Amino acid sequence: MRVLLSTYGSRGDVEPLVALAVRLRELGAEARVCAPPDEDFAQRLAGVGVPLVPVGPSARAWTKAAPPASSLPRRAAEVIAAQFDTVVAAAEGCDVLVATGMMPAAAGARSVAEKLGIPSVSVTFQQLTLPSPHHPPPAYPGRPFPPEVTDNQVLWDLDAESIDVLFGEALNTNRASIGLPPVDHVRDYVIGDRPWLATDPVLDPWQETPDFDVVRTGAWILPDVQPLAAELEAFLDAGAPPVYVGFGSMPMLAPTEVARVALEAVRAHGRRAVVLRGWADLAAIDDRDDCFVVGEVNQQQLFGRVAAVVHHGGAGTTTTATRAGAPQVVVAQMADQPYWAGRVADLGIGAAHDGPTPTFESLSAALGTALAPGTGARARAVAGTIRADGAEVAAKLLLDTFGRERPPEPA
Repeated sequence: MRVLLSTYGSRGDVEPLVALAVRLRELGAEARVCAPPDEDFAQRLAGVGVPLVPVGPSARAWTKAAPPASSLPRRAAEVIAAQFDTVVAAAEGCDVLVATGMMPAAAGARSVAEKLGIPSVSVTFQQLTLPSPHHPPPAYPGRPFPPEVTDNQVLWDLDAESIDVLFGEALNTNRASIGLPPVDHVRDYVIGDRPWLATDPVLDPWQETPDFDVVRTGAWILPDVQPLAAELEAFLDAGAPPVYVGFGSMPMLAPTEVARVALEAVRAHGRRAVVLRGWADLAAIDDRDDCFVVGEVNQQQLFGRVAAVVHHGGAGTTTTATRAGAPQVVVAQMADQPYWAGRVADLGIGAAHDGPTPTFESLSAALGTALAPGTGARARAVAGTIRADGAEVAAKLLLDTFGRERPPEPA
């Protein structure tokens, strides 16, 4: 069986596909990943022996450009066109296509599968884009919802209109170029009747809706066996557990100021810091020996050895920190991140920072909550409830549903 895993987005969109690809291979299937051509994605996939088919422009460059909201349709059109240019060849001979990532990319990938006559599955790593009477949709940049509208169903209708305005023309132009009929509603086309939600049910509980049948697999996580660097090990061993500060694939406005605020707040609590450089290029603010800056790092191992994790609230980072039992401070920047911040606060495993720009006072207060003994105890208790088998569940489901012939179980 051959499976194509297609995405366009940040590290949080690519990492789950790494886990699924490895689990598929263990079950005898062949998997390849279509993802942005960024070097860190290529190295990550190469490290586990999974082929990468690069698609579209660099995600890091795309993110750091921070264009005005008015250019979103044009940039989305570029992403859609890249899917049609690349995924057609990559999907030839595949038995199923798994589409995830940003909405226009998933729309393009599912269209390619439709053209080739192969089934496709729509997967999301957060529930906020799945229409539900129980929560409102996130607003797209430049298209805020009317403040007087509070009915979730009305908001979801407006969301569908926004998505069609932003992505419909580009999608249907590309569909016409390969002989496909136009799509009336982009969101409904992408989600389909049976979307997959690859998140942990404790961290991200889903309330059933009559509109469609959501398949819960659990979060797609691959155990990371890479050791921590010797220098980092030595730093960790040299004192009490430090506080981790990192914002992943977020570019961050004024990164120097963010680093200064974060380190001063950590120091005010008598703690050392491990700082992730990330796409924001965070760095130490002085030459004191209480700060260690890392690039690529095994977060699964590191988070189990820190006093708290200060992060942006990506689904992957939130799940990793929760599994590690590390108290969290979520400084949400955009998209689904405020949702994950709220979940951390609701579960009592950390603090949701108020707003995307921390100050010394606000971050110090949030760290006070995270570093409190009760928060640590609660974080460790919740850690034991988080599942780790989501990628295996998803791989088996793909084989059972779409496999022409089930491969033998590994010895």
